[in-house]
Amino acid sequence: MPVTALVSAASCGVTSSALALTLASARPSLLAECDPKGGTLRAGFLQGQVNAGYGLYHLAAAERVGPEALAQTFASHLWPVDEAGHRKILPGLTDPAQAAALDRTWSALSDVLHVLAHDAGHDVFIDAGRLAVTSGHLHPTLTPAPLIHQADLVLLVVRNTEASLALTRHLVDPLRTELDEHGTGASALGLLVLEREATHRGRGYTTHQIADALKTPVLAALPWDAAVADFLTEGGTPPRGYARSELLRHARTASEQLEAVAQRRRVQQEFPSQPAQPQLAGVLQRLTQHRAGRRG
Repeated sequence: MPVTALVSAASCGVTSSALALTLASARPSLLAECDPKGGTLRAGFLQGQVNAGYGLYHLAAAERVGPEALAQTFASHLWPVDEAGHRKILPGLTDPAQAAALDRTWSALSDVLHVLAHDAGHDVFIDAGRLAVTSGHLHPTLTPAPLIHQADLVLLVVRNTEASLALTRHLVDPLRTELDEHGTGASALGLLVLEREATHRGRGYTTHQIADALKTPVLAALPWDAAVADFLTEGGTPPRGYARSELLRHARTASEQLEAVAQRRRVQQEFPSQPAQPQLAGVLQRLTQHRAGRRG
């Protein structure tokens, strides 16, 4: 299964989208809240059930002991969000000042997440928060750069509005370059579009227009559902019909689409297409030219 990192140019639904994908997945799933600017799930969706003794920050000390200590600490800091324990959350930082301690932890955490996805069959979603770019590269402290570099897919979350496009447009080329130079390749980058109701009324941008404007493929789209989004953000009592909501139904479809895209990328990376043999290409070219001449 893939490791998918979600990022954005501004606060436009990364956490709620990542949580919707995690909850809707047909497979065991994990949401790792890795925004260096701090997490919101602890106080929001988890309603204060998880204290500061749990979460991402505690992995830093374990990583300095070694890989086994990191793996054990990681497993003990996952919080189940369903009765069967198939869906879990790694709660994020309680203070942005803690992010500096994780500089050397991100890469080791990425290894753990990939083992969980590829060997244990989990859908893994990373909330990497808002991107910070300096001198055309991801900021080494304000972004979890190694998690983004090593992800199977990187989803740039964008709303279908002019304001969101304007904020996102300047991040596409630096992020694509970053993935080419330090990651798994620019082909890992795609868009996750949040479609407000305005789209259905003829206002706002369609997914095709957004893909053209940002020169990046749309890998998934989720409808805007204010009641469910508020629940995913703030917690509390689920709205009526929550489990059958349009948002979760689309999120389930999106998780399947993302898995298919990641699988195609793995196949392409393992078996890259070979250029045609120049001798064969020459023969075919002469043959087609000869036939075209006879028709003339």
